[in-house]
Amino acid sequence: MADKIKKFFQKKKVDARFKLAGPGHRLTGENTSQNRTDSRSSYTVAPRSAPSTESRQAAAAALARLDGQKQDHAGFNTSLAAIQAQVRRELEAEKKAAALAEKEASLADAQPGQQDESSSPYLAVTGVFFRCPMIGPDILTKEEWNMKIKEFLYDQLEEERGLTACLIIHTCNKNREKVAQCVDTLCKYIQNIIQNPAEEKFRKIRMSNRIYQDRVAPLEGTQDFLIAAGFKVMRIPFQDGEEDFWVFSEDNLDNNETLQILYDALQSAEPISLELDRNLQVLLPSQAAKRTDLPPVFFNITADELKREQQMRAEVIERSLMLRTKAMREKEEQREMRKYRYAVIRIRLPDGILLQGTFSVYEKLDAVNKFVRENLLSEELPFILTTPTGHRLSDEDADKNLADLRLAPATILVFSLDPSITEEVGRGQQTMYLKPEIMILVQPV
Repeated sequence: MADKIKKFFQKKKVDARFKLAGPGHRLTGENTSQNRTDSRSSYTVAPRSAPSTESRQAAAAALARLDGQKQDHAGFNTSLAAIQAQVRRELEAEKKAAALAEKEASLADAQPGQQDESSSPYLAVTGVFFRCPMIGPDILTKEEWNMKIKEFLYDQLEEERGLTACLIIHTCNKNREKVAQCVDTLCKYIQNIIQNPAEEKFRKIRMSNRIYQDRVAPLEGTQDFLIAAGFKVMRIPFQDGEEDFWVFSEDNLDNNETLQILYDALQSAEPISLELDRNLQVLLPSQAAKRTDLPPVFFNITADELKREQQMRAEVIERSLMLRTKAMREKEEQREMRKYRYAVIRIRLPDGILLQGTFSVYEKLDAVNKFVRENLLSEELPFILTTPTGHRLSDEDADKNLADLRLAPATILVFSLDPSITEEVGRGQQTMYLKPEIMILVQPV
């Protein structure tokens, strides 16, 4: 049944490609070239009206902005050698800035209320984005994908109601416990008819029934599933009056194969899943120093709640460390990690370039290793990642998630070559580590 669902989506993708290909012709036809000429000559282009004054003004403004952007970035050389030279300059500037920061630390402590507004940080990422290989190549937010997937599924109902209804039930209803109850109830309806085709009571579902109202009626896709199975809504006598029922038509009693297919599809279907996009960025040291804030979507609590908690923690941190045991502190750290949904991981390479990706806090460290490896100039290059505390992440850590490793919501891992190949690469020699197509993603300062 899972193969049928995959074929369903493959067919949709093929149909979409053919719709873009235009009219077809027989290759063996005698008048193939004539057909092409005729089809072109019969096509008339609709006359275009002159642009309005507002449109011309908007176009002129857009061109002016574009010219301004080109002038702003004109001095940024995207060649690899220029990028490496820029990184070296920024690393030297970092060292000087660190020395100045130490001298100014006493002044900053003496005047804690004064802050330079011009040094306010930028967002490290603008948001969290996803892919959906089953639907298309777009990169969208989760909310945008939910709308697009829902629209896609409802567009397919007319062509393939049964299978599509199964996917709607599993995908468009977010409460997994309620979905499981609904699936069990619908499967019971179908199973009763398959096993007891002569029993009339199994062919009727009273719409005011408590189980139907609690488990089936509130969920999307259930009505389309019942229609695809052969049910119709009818008002029939019940007790002292009339009530609405889902009634299975006797004409469909011999069609047990369709019922069995729907039963299997409903049980085996899974929600259309999204893949977290890494939102790959390549940053210069100066850019990484500025882009430090994270958007609210990274947190399970609001920004105001997070600020209040940070203030409270700052007030009691000394007392907490004194009164709590190591086990209690570790438990508290785990509780803190549950506040985060995603993590921005930056990998600082020996040449100063930083590679940045977005991960779920429940992804394994192995996902980070894979991300680094597929962007390296040589994917076979052995490397080591070290946390800011100096802990070398080993194979034993590969199966731990980012929350367990205290890498959320953001951290910088230091990349270094495995000692076994350090001499082969050459100590102190300037080396390019990332693929050229990745290096050119460096944005102008």
